[in-house]
Amino acid sequence: QVQLVESGGGLVQAGGSLRLSCAASASTFSSYVMGWFRQAPGKEREFVATISRTGNRRYYADSVKGRFTISRDNAKNTVYLEMTTLKPEDTAVYYCAAGDGDTRTLVTDVDYWGQGTQVTVSS
Repeated sequence: QVQLVESGGGLVQAGGSLRLSCAASASTFSSYVMGWFRQAPGKEREFVATISRTGNRRYYADSVKGRFTISRDNAKNTVYLEMTTLKPEDTAVYYCAAGDGDTRTLVTDVDYWGQGTQVTVSS
């Protein structure tokens, strides 16, 4: 069982930046592929980014490519999402996710979810 706790959300103006963190409880953190998803009001949850176990492979949704960066620190059991040039359409609850597959399969096959953190981008 893996517990994921997100932090770092908040209110930011368009064009601003935020850094989300997700701390994992598992000592086997490095054995999981990690990712970030988001859900805007009235919309389905969508994939944002995933990162491989060692951090050498990253996969991004087209909507965030070039603006968001996913990274991980296996020594700290933490995955990050650095968000820059934020837009009002980035407003959503952001969820951390973990899985046993790879950076592509995590998009549709998540084993563990965090509780989410709200990001609001004002125009």
